[in-house]
This record gives sequence, C-alpha cells and structure tokens, in this order.
Amino acid sequence: MTPAGTFAQALADGVLVLDGGLSNQLEAQGCDLSDALWSARLLADAPDQIEAAHTAYVRAGAQVLITSSYQATHQGFARRGLGPDEATALLARSVALARAAAEGARRRKVWVAASVGPYGAMLADGSEYRGRYGLSVRELVAFHRPRVEALAAAGPDVLALETVPDAVEAEALLRAAEGCGVPVWLSYTVAGGRTRAGQGLAEAFAVAAGNEQVVAVGVNCCEPAEAADAVATAVAVTGGPAVVYPNSGERWDAGARGWRGASAYGPAAAPALAAGWAGAGARLIGGCCRVGPEAVAALAAAAG
Repeated sequence: MTPAGTFAQALADGVLVLDGGLSNQLEAQGCDLSDALWSARLLADAPDQIEAAHTAYVRAGAQVLITSSYQATHQGFARRGLGPDEATALLARSVALARAAAEGARRRKVWVAASVGPYGAMLADGSEYRGRYGLSVRELVAFHRPRVEALAAAGPDVLALETVPDAVEAEALLRAAEGCGVPVWLSYTVAGGRTRAGQGLAEAFAVAAGNEQVVAVGVNCCEPAEAADAVATAVAVTGGPAVVYPNSGERWDAGARGWRGASAYGPAAAPALAAGWAGAGARLIGGCCRVGPEAVAALAAAAG
C-alpha cells in the first residue's frame, strides 16, 4: 500500500487513537437507539446529541472521530419517507458534526473518518455478523456507491469501510470507493480467526493488497482476543499499517437488540492490549461498541 495524503502521513508518524463506540455514548447521554436506523436517526432528530458524543471523545483524547453514518443509507432513510437529496444531506451532516467536534480540540489535530457500514447494517437484523447476503459484487457496489459518493463529497479525511463480514463485500466496497478522492481503511468483523462469512483472514486481507487508496486494514467490532493475530496477519499480507478497534467482548443479540455476555477485559481491552497491537504494526487503535470515553482516555494516556 502507498501512502495517500496527509492522513497516511500521520499514520507513518505513529499511532493514532480512535474514538470508542458512538452508540453507547449516545445512550449514556439519554438517547433512545431502539429504532432500526440506530444512531443514524439522530442525524435528523437530534444532531446536537451526535456532536456532543463526538466532543466527549475529543475530550478523552481521541485523534480520530468516526462519523454516525454506519447505519445511514439512502434505502434506510427512504423507509422514513426521505428522498435521495434529503438522505444525501444527512450523510453530509454526519461528517459536518464530527468536523465541528474535531475543530473544538485545542492544540492538536483531530481527523474525521466517515463510516461506511456493511449492507447488513441497513437490514438491522444482525446480518453484519453473518455476511453471505446472496448478492453479487456488482449488486453490492450499486448499493454502496451512492453513499460513498455522498460521504466523500462532504470532505472527511478518510473513509472507514468498517464491520465488514465478508471478503466479497470488501471487494465491493473497495470498488465503490474507487476514484472518490479520499483514502480508506478496511476493517473486518471476525470470529474464530476468520471473517464472519468464514473466509480465512489472509484471504480476506489480500483483497486490499496493492490498493493505493487503502491506508490500513484490520478488524473492528470483534472480541479483543481476536485482535492480535488479526493485526499480525493484516500486516503480513498487505505490508502496511493495521487498524484495530474491538468491542468490549460482548455479543450482539439482534432479536433482543442488546448486548450479551462479557470478556476478560471488557471496555479496558484497548488500553490494556494496545502496546502489543502497536508492536505488531497497528497504527489506528481504539474501541468499538461498549467502549466509552473513559477507556479511550486510558488508551490516549498509554499512547502518550
């Protein structure tokens, strides 16, 4: 992979601390996320809450904010009666809200990553933890391209192609991002050392190898115990830096729309394990679901 712009240059200089889970911070602020649009609903209904959540992570020391567009799609908004132009405006708003919070940081640069979640996130039935939607690469490109274009036009520093369950969808996302003028990172959700769709990680990361638009590959929204081997494999396959932001180790129950179980580390995984991940080649390190500002503050302090 070849560096692409100033964000990639920042990665070359050292570790950048990502934020944590946006949804858990919004819930801590009293927001109801039971809707099928999840946090994306607040882009229309309560954008101030989204900016406040981003600001909480800036204050915790995050150097990269991931936007609230994970579950924001033209198709999802259409179900609420919003037309394509209105949906595009809300996607752009997700970038603007993160940028406003980033600009509130004093004496340090905070980057904005526009989240591009998987097709399964739009379905709101947990499909992002299974993959294998029965769609072709061409069909998935057609789904992803409009919002990739909308997000890229809003001026983020990087696109986060995240929580990808399937190497087939990863290929589609990379094709959808071609020519958008913004660097990307590609991050799978994994279990048992494989993608959620069952592909080996070496095969999955190879989809991004040699792609000059890709500045990092890795994993997110997985158990912390999965991260170290995934980082090592990502670096070995692509030769570039890795991105890693696991969740707290709990499991998403799509039927009950809640998290179940726990792990040995919980939300403290990122600060506890970050040095090992960085030593293996991770340059973007943070937390995903159920990892809040307190853990990010500890991670930022450790990254020093």
